[in-house]
Amino acid sequence: MRKRNSTFNNDPRQYVIDFDFDDEPETGTNPAFRYISFGSGSSGNSCYIGNDNGGLLVDAGIKLETVQETLRTNGISIDKVKGILLTHDHSDHVHYVYKYLRKWKNLDLLCTNRVLKGLLTRHNISKRVTDYHRPIFKEIPFEAAGFTVTAFEVPHDGSDNMGFSISLGDRNFVLATDIGAVTARARHYMSLADYLVIEANYDAAMLRNGRYPEYLKARIATDNGHLCNDQTARFLGEIAASDRLKWVFLCHLSKDNNTPEKALETVRKTLLEKGLNIGGTEETIADRSADLRLGVLPRYNPTRLFVLRD
Repeated sequence: MRKRNSTFNNDPRQYVIDFDFDDEPETGTNPAFRYISFGSGSSGNSCYIGNDNGGLLVDAGIKLETVQETLRTNGISIDKVKGILLTHDHSDHVHYVYKYLRKWKNLDLLCTNRVLKGLLTRHNISKRVTDYHRPIFKEIPFEAAGFTVTAFEVPHDGSDNMGFSISLGDRNFVLATDIGAVTARARHYMSLADYLVIEANYDAAMLRNGRYPEYLKARIATDNGHLCNDQTARFLGEIAASDRLKWVFLCHLSKDNNTPEKALETVRKTLLEKGLNIGGTEETIADRSADLRLGVLPRYNPTRLFVLRD
């Protein structure tokens, strides 16, 4: 039986959350992250991050059937998935959340109280979603499915917006989607990533010359909007010089204002200028010998199962 234990001593920095999911953390000298993206973009977002013992979903904007079938074909039992982390309350990240929770009783909803409030006030989602809620707090780590998870603030225009740093042993999988600028705290967590999912939403020229109305162009380009390819490339160029970062997945590309080719070209060019050998996300000999492996997450289709150990 699952239970939640917590202590609070006035100082919020001393608040410790322990979600007991009846699973022991993965052991071994080099445990692997397992990662699948089910879809990434304004049409819907969700992914799986797991280990040998279980895993978590991040966001719930992809149809339940797609998630279930993709997990099944990759040999992952939905019974081993312990919770859903929500990055924020926009519809493309939460649309199917209650269907997930109602269908899979083993899931908990892991989000801040402000995200839950936004979920209930901005979307046509059953208020029974609260029955599954386990509150989390930014920059206060908690244990879930054998991971240590820390939510951190990112600038965007949802009710509450966050990235996640998910730790397994001494390595970190960090996800930052829907982020308009790289703030100091976001930089801190992303700089510690071994594996990083980061937004590259738009090409600046395509947005500027595109068909969107001016108010929407302005919203996208603000610090509470989205990162463009150039911004993402500059930031990755700053942190990739360390030997820590090994994999980068570019996410949440705009259908109208970006292409996978433009995003990859922009980021790859900057990283090559830093003297790095850049590989892809396949399993070729060249990829395996690269300093850093770079890929783009598909908008509509699931990826293969990535086993991230190096």
